[in-house]
Amino acid sequence: MKTPVFTGSCVAIVTPYKADGVDYEKLGQLIEFHIENGTDAICVCGTTGEASTQTMDEHMITVEYAIQKANHRVKIIAGTGSNDTNSALILSQHAESAGADGLLMVTPYYNKATQKGLIQHYTYVADRVHTPIILYHVPGRTGTSFKASTYYELSKHPNINGIKEASGNFSLISQTVGLCGDELNLWSGNDDQVVPLMAMGGKGVISVLANIQPKAVHKLVHLCLEGNFAEAAKLQGKLQKLNDALFIEVNPIPVKTAMNLMGMDAGLFRLPMCEMEEGNLAALKKVLSEYGLI
Repeated sequence: MKTPVFTGSCVAIVTPYKADGVDYEKLGQLIEFHIENGTDAICVCGTTGEASTQTMDEHMITVEYAIQKANHRVKIIAGTGSNDTNSALILSQHAESAGADGLLMVTPYYNKATQKGLIQHYTYVADRVHTPIILYHVPGRTGTSFKASTYYELSKHPNINGIKEASGNFSLISQTVGLCGDELNLWSGNDDQVVPLMAMGGKGVISVLANIQPKAVHKLVHLCLEGNFAEAAKLQGKLQKLNDALFIEVNPIPVKTAMNLMGMDAGLFRLPMCEMEEGNLAALKKVLSEYGLI
């Protein structure tokens, strides 16, 4: 049995940008906001953090800053995935040396590895670090999918701790649970699928919604951990319209826009991320207003 890197609600935190780089003061304020509002862990430099638009140095400094700011008050998961195995290793070894509690590694994108290539990619990195690795499966963004048999092979590695599952493929998840059992922990990567995934043994969520609703996401996950799935399902249903609004355009455009509308100052976008289309912006504002957030 592998002890999960974290249990509960992990925010996939945004990266606030200024014109000349990361706004570290604002990032620090957001980290404090999450600690004060019950978030169980923080994932920095992930998809929502726009890591794919960061330079290697910028990525490393952002990870270092988050770890130092949190100062062991909350676990920090560092995004260290890449389409280049050597770059993923460099980022992973750096995050480990900086003190990260876990490494989130997305499947290689664009070059679309085979299942054999996925096993070799993750094993290569896992053999060279000691910090536990969370596999990140989001084929809608990467064009690469895991098979349950590949999960099973990777689960044999003592340093591969679990999966952030954002495929929405519950047949795959069921097959994986059957094959891997407690040797591969499971977290939801989709805010609208937390309850069913946790009913299958998931340990929590790595959440976009938590950027603006940390208490609600924390409550949702902990209702599931307590086995109160009926109340959790009701809460997830109440949050559904807000979840949908946060994906009306590609993440993290809507959530950063929502944060700015709410006065949380998530900063600028970095191209190719850009301001929302007017029609979508109006729809987002309407939903935020309905939830009393603006």
